Amino acid sequence: MTKVPNPIDRHVGARVRMRRMLIGMSQEKLGEALGLTFQQIQKYEKGANRISASRLQQISDALSTPLAYFFKGAPTSDGAVQGGFAEAGAEENKVSDFVMTAEGLSLNRAFARLSDPKVRKRIVDLVTVLAEAENAG
Repeated sequence: MTKVPNPIDRHVGARVRMRRMLIGMSQEKLGEALGLTFQQIQKYEKGANRISASRLQQISDALSTPLAYFFKGAPTSDGAVQGGFAEAGAEENKVSDFVMTAEGLSLNRAFARLSDPKVRKRIVDLVTVLAEAENAG
């Protein structure tokens, strides 16, 4: 029987991964800064291993970000969606999960470099049409 990671541990791990990737740090470099292997960092990022308070403080320092960053948007302790809007919460989780991937971060970085609002709008329209076509077919 496989153990399912706690939703909060998964969220915190995903936020560690997102921050690490945003600043361009490898798992190896973060591991070196903490005296850990990259495999341990992988386990933290997947939520497979729980991050202790003292270790999270070290990660916070290594990634130059406040501790609160790791808990932003976290689910409640029982895994429920805050506010009770399960459908909206599920959609937010899908978006959040995507943004935390390498593709999501790359797309967001490139999109943020676009300064023309008309170009941004056309890209959003294009992606919306593509997603609707995929879901219809």
